[in-house]
Amino acid sequence: MLSGEDEWVPFSRRPEWSDVKPVPQDDGPNPVVPISYSDEFRETMDYFRSIYLSGERSFRALSLCSEAIELNPSNYTIWHFRRIVLEALDADLHAEKEYVNNIALRNSKNYQIWHHKRWLAEKLGPEAAEEELAFTEKIFAVDAKNYHAWSHRQSVLQALGGWQKELDYCDKLLREDVFNNSAWNQRYFVITKSPFLGGLQEMRESETRYAVEAILSNPENESPWRYLRGLYKDDPNLLICNNQVSEVCLKILKRKQNIVLALSLLLDLLCHGFQPISEIRSAVEALRISESEPSTSSLANTICGILGLVDPMRSNYWAWRRSHLPSEVC
Repeated sequence: MLSGEDEWVPFSRRPEWSDVKPVPQDDGPNPVVPISYSDEFRETMDYFRSIYLSGERSFRALSLCSEAIELNPSNYTIWHFRRIVLEALDADLHAEKEYVNNIALRNSKNYQIWHHKRWLAEKLGPEAAEEELAFTEKIFAVDAKNYHAWSHRQSVLQALGGWQKELDYCDKLLREDVFNNSAWNQRYFVITKSPFLGGLQEMRESETRYAVEAILSNPENESPWRYLRGLYKDDPNLLICNNQVSEVCLKILKRKQNIVLALSLLLDLLCHGFQPISEIRSAVEALRISESEPSTSSLANTICGILGLVDPMRSNYWAWRRSHLPSEVC
């Protein structure tokens, strides 16, 4: 086995593998573009195929898997076989956790590794939750939006627990970077899935305040706007009834700072039956750019016209919205 800077020893020269007949890769009689594998890779995989096909469950098989994974950590067949061998040997899964963590730190976007980690965590049970959550935090310190790590964290929370500090952790990440859309997504996951918070209905009011504060601090950040919408996605009537929502739109419109997100939300409110106060009408009218827009247009019509000009990349979309406005919209 290759260790440190030791020279790799071919399996054909290792006495402990003398009883194994390697199985070459079968590329057919006339491969169009044969891959130029290294000698080390070719021989390692030839021996792996042999023990895989024979169904050998041994510590040398486990060691061979380690060498093969080092050469290609994305090979799902090797990882699958490794799990079979681990179970057959009743191996030390804590040692396996240390092994796979080292691999994951070097290959943090490798799905096969995270799948193996999830399998391990579920085998180890609730005792593994704290360490698994801590490990994902190591990954986030380098890549705050690593999808695999976030998916793993959610699976650990649901299967093994550890919810108690998760909302505080989301808050910490958002204080460090309020543009971290992964942290916003995790926050929504926590308030809707945690068994300790009472669900969305219980958390909606306080989370609305949280989102509004984030919007007022950084109106150009789309994440809290999306988060705010998500809090009411199952009941738009509650969205139009909560004064915090229309008030934050009004404040941003008065600032004339990144008005697209505020106008877009206000348009959706109107389409759901929101009755705007005169102050909102005045704020929108003050933004009217095109003099060709008749002053008698409905507020929703005016908003679509403004959006078509200030958001030219989606001008066709806003024109479509305008043509599909409900007749009763203000």
